[in-house]
Amino acid sequence: MLEKLEALKDKYIEISEKISDPETLSDSQKLQKLMKEQAQLEPLVLKYDEYSQVSSQLAESKEMLNDKLDDDFREMVKEEVKELSAREEELMQEIKVLLLPKDPNDEKDVIVEIRAGVGGDEAGLFAGNLLRMYLRYAERQGWKTEFISVNDQGIGGYKEVIFSIKGRGAYSKLKYESGVHRVQRVPETESSGRIHTSSATVAVLPEVDDIDIEINPNDVRVDVFRSSGNGGQCVNTTDSAVRLTHIPTGIVISCQDEKSQLKNKDKAFKVLKARLYDLYQQEQNAELAETRKSQVGSGDRSERIRTYNFPQGRVTDHRIGMTIYKLDGFMDGDITEMLEALLTSDQAEKLQAVAE
Repeated sequence: MLEKLEALKDKYIEISEKISDPETLSDSQKLQKLMKEQAQLEPLVLKYDEYSQVSSQLAESKEMLNDKLDDDFREMVKEEVKELSAREEELMQEIKVLLLPKDPNDEKDVIVEIRAGVGGDEAGLFAGNLLRMYLRYAERQGWKTEFISVNDQGIGGYKEVIFSIKGRGAYSKLKYESGVHRVQRVPETESSGRIHTSSATVAVLPEVDDIDIEINPNDVRVDVFRSSGNGGQCVNTTDSAVRLTHIPTGIVISCQDEKSQLKNKDKAFKVLKARLYDLYQQEQNAELAETRKSQVGSGDRSERIRTYNFPQGRVTDHRIGMTIYKLDGFMDGDITEMLEALLTSDQAEKLQAVAE
């Protein structure tokens, strides 16, 4: 492994030299490509440099123990050896994580779909709570959000809502959110104060480019219709709404949020591409999932991943057995602690698989 790390460091130095070359500086496309490579290698190189420094200090301290030392100084060196050994091991683990194959979708923007599940109006209200949670989280990250399709209940809840989140590493942070989210609470409409259980389904899809997936126009039926619901005169009196049906898979996408039929069509195609890309990925991963299911879940849309218990003020993620007793903050978008725990668990499982 150390030989591999040395080779990667040499590559990093070579790229850095090329970047400062006047010939490269005059070629913006080449410069951009090299800077991207440099940025990908930099965390690993910096971590390896730190590891090398700690290893060198550790070797020196161990060597000192062979000398004649007074008891107090020997104990001090022994303690230093213990600390440096622990740090060396810690750094090697961090390096192994950095060497794990990267998910090619990690840096992509995402399309998030939230649908009310079982529980009637209460499920729709919970879908609205989840929507606000993700919008607040995106706001905390400094990311941009845009609604693609909204089907509301008219009482503050949603039957279905689809929106995009644009921001660096959005998919890497939100990809573990796909699945069934369950809520336990007393609905406002419940006079007897009984706790109800309802659910909503979340799907997080990487936003894809034309180069990632190609759609045969003959495979898509495009229907236009008059928008319904709120939206003003223009929306409701023209055939601006668009419905796409992907004939081979049966996937149907409707979009009616924009006044322009063309804008609705563009948004609908964006969602269709993301859905198809996700479908193809699920098919490719099916065989792997059969042999080794990930600790943080299969990503299956029907898998129950989390429970939000309002009477007890807690949220529990069933995949990693983690419970947080700060439900109010969590619902206000403070979900970083949970997302980081899910990422750490996934990395640990992947490291275990590599070791096996």
